[in-house]
Amino acid sequence: MQNEGQIRIPSGCAITGVISKSGERFSGETAIRSIEPMHDRSNGLGGGFAAYGIYPQNRDLYAFHVFYDSARAKDECEEIFQSSFDVSVAEKIPTRKIPQITDEPAVWRYFGLPYDKLLQSTGLDEREFVARFVMKINTQITGAYVFSSGKNMGVFKAVGFPEDVGRYYRLEDYEGYCWTAHGRYPTNTPGWWGGAHPFSLLDYTVVHNGEISSYDANRRWIEMFGYRCTLLTDTEVITYIIDYLNRRQGMSLTETADVIAAPFWSEIDRMSPEEQKRYTYLRNVFSGLLITGPFSILLGFTGGMMALNDRLKLRSMVVGEKGDRVYVASEECAIRTVEPEPDRLWSPRGGEPVVIRVNEGVRV
Repeated sequence: MQNEGQIRIPSGCAITGVISKSGERFSGETAIRSIEPMHDRSNGLGGGFAAYGIYPQNRDLYAFHVFYDSARAKDECEEIFQSSFDVSVAEKIPTRKIPQITDEPAVWRYFGLPYDKLLQSTGLDEREFVARFVMKINTQITGAYVFSSGKNMGVFKAVGFPEDVGRYYRLEDYEGYCWTAHGRYPTNTPGWWGGAHPFSLLDYTVVHNGEISSYDANRRWIEMFGYRCTLLTDTEVITYIIDYLNRRQGMSLTETADVIAAPFWSEIDRMSPEEQKRYTYLRNVFSGLLITGPFSILLGFTGGMMALNDRLKLRSMVVGEKGDRVYVASEECAIRTVEPEPDRLWSPRGGEPVVIRVNEGVRV
């Protein structure tokens, strides 16, 4: 038996992201190669990828990726799909059988739009209708789980190491302008396919390294507004918080970051009167959405990506640039594996969002 100090128990999860500032699409092989050197940061209980721009032929349709544990769950879910959406395509997601990925559920995807008559009768806009539909499936149908629901994007995840998950889903066959990836080391929850990262709602996807201590407070607050945290894990609640602030409240990503990684009161006391007023308002009005504890997250969204550390920077995060591409990762090695000679490398400060938008570049 090996004693303490004689064996390393790796932990901390791994995240990486690559985006083209011009919107040029590139193969998912880049994301697989980037996450692979951080193999020892995860333990094989979850890996996944989010990709944007991968469905140009169906760019105007919502792409739903769904796990099914049984034929009954699939039949029940598809019945609701058919009654709510004009479904143009329903098919299995292509995979390859590899020994590293086992006990796989049925993995299907659907492309469609909500029926106009339902939007009119409910009075909901299209995105809110889809968000509520996802919540309904994930809370009411046992054995069915919608894990991706945006336009011209998709999440691919499983139980396994991320490089194996990427090859299982044949991601080298897809091309997108932005990719994020995650290798999981679950701390408080078991490894299962739905619990792997990224977590997603509409076109928002989140990969996360850390463990937030404010989960219960955040969950209770966000569930007052119709969200349901069915997976009991912190990354899920982060995804819903961002959706609530950015989409439903109309806040910018910088303002969203100022809520979830708000400055300490001692810092606010040293700010100008105008800044004091702004941050005091955000901290008081959205007090239940302050995320505490160590975290680094990558948020993917249509047309861009945001990187954010907790305000004390208790988790590592490195940003690199080379020509048209921007790279973000837990470790520098993940960047240098795919870009050995970056033009610029830096580590963002705690609570400092780095936002990259297609055709706009990097904003810190």
